[in-house]
Amino acid sequence: MDKLTIIPPGRALEGKVSPPGSKSITNRALLLAGLSKGESRLTGALKSADTKHMANALRAMGVSVEEPDATSFVVTGTGRLNAPSGPLFLGNAGTATRFLTAAAASVDGTVIVDGDEHMRKRPIGPLVDALRRLGISAEAPTGCPPVTIDGNGRFGSGRIEIDAGLSSQYVSALLMAAPLASAPVTIALTGTEIGARGYIQLTLDAMAAFGAKAEQVDDATWTVMPGDYEATDFHIEPDASAATYLWAAEMLTGGRIGIGTAADKFTQPDAKSHAVMATFPHMPAEIDGSQMQDAVPTLAVLAAFNETPVRFTGIENLRVKECDRTRALSLGLNAIREGLAEEDGDDLIVHSDPALAGQHLPADIDTFADHRIAMSFALAGLRISGITILDPLCVGKTYPGYWDALASLGVEYEH
Repeated sequence: MDKLTIIPPGRALEGKVSPPGSKSITNRALLLAGLSKGESRLTGALKSADTKHMANALRAMGVSVEEPDATSFVVTGTGRLNAPSGPLFLGNAGTATRFLTAAAASVDGTVIVDGDEHMRKRPIGPLVDALRRLGISAEAPTGCPPVTIDGNGRFGSGRIEIDAGLSSQYVSALLMAAPLASAPVTIALTGTEIGARGYIQLTLDAMAAFGAKAEQVDDATWTVMPGDYEATDFHIEPDASAATYLWAAEMLTGGRIGIGTAADKFTQPDAKSHAVMATFPHMPAEIDGSQMQDAVPTLAVLAAFNETPVRFTGIENLRVKECDRTRALSLGLNAIREGLAEEDGDDLIVHSDPALAGQHLPADIDTFADHRIAMSFALAGLRISGITILDPLCVGKTYPGYWDALASLGVEYEH
């Protein structure tokens, strides 16, 4: 299936949809379970391309990862990772790539962490530089994957400073690997800027569940004590980023979609977007997307139908996601109607027009193989006829059942 045209339902969407498990938490839990000695059972987990890459990489490094059902992993580890027989291929999974790059530093041997053509454009230099300053041999000649790590069987200790302005995943990667050191590790930001800070708390909570001892010293410093991870049973909450599409579909059609979890019960940062969506069609003139980055594509498409224009700020990091999402959003919105969006530096301005609803505006949306671009622009097709999503199966990266979920609410498609 190389394209999918959304047929506007012409009515409010009502029903119940269960979003998949959180990608962010699933990949954290998989790694921590893999670093633990003994058997861990992960329930409520996401099964998608991203988590498949993490599971396969762990298997290649000597961890047993079984999948007894559609939402569970049973992970059995020895407390350490072994050098794989070949490069670890992680597709375009940013979490798996960054997390395993740091964890691989504890391996006795050589580990090559690589990805697809898109991952090879995503920066990892700050993390590699931090590993070097810990005395670890790590090389990424282009500043992006592939990364080669020559480990000596232990993670480095001491104080390390890192620039996390591009991604909080660098800090999460170091935090999760730090207990493998022989002495305390202190991780400090070179500045206070950090992309999506809330994901650091997700990391710390997951580490605590597996027995690690980490302390946040201040807004820019964390200290982690050495110690073994403890195998445990761990339940993963639904994916808040996936929930944003359902929330927006509800707002756009005036419907009611039950997802089984209240917005204020999520621990993931993207859940903060629900409060912004709740103001539709009177969304604020300026939205700071820095702490809910994966929700910005959803918000931007919703903003196209707002009563007044919306400027998105704090979204510099969107340019180094699975694709340049700011550019992809601008191109997609302007494909629907020229002048609907513009880029102003790293800001995105959406020139909202509620009169778009009900129009026939044929547009082929280039997703750039980015799951979030595909899922977000599908929302435009709920109110505008003629919206065609190219490469619709790219949603399999985090939400393989997305098109079926919309169909369960009564949305129909043309192939």
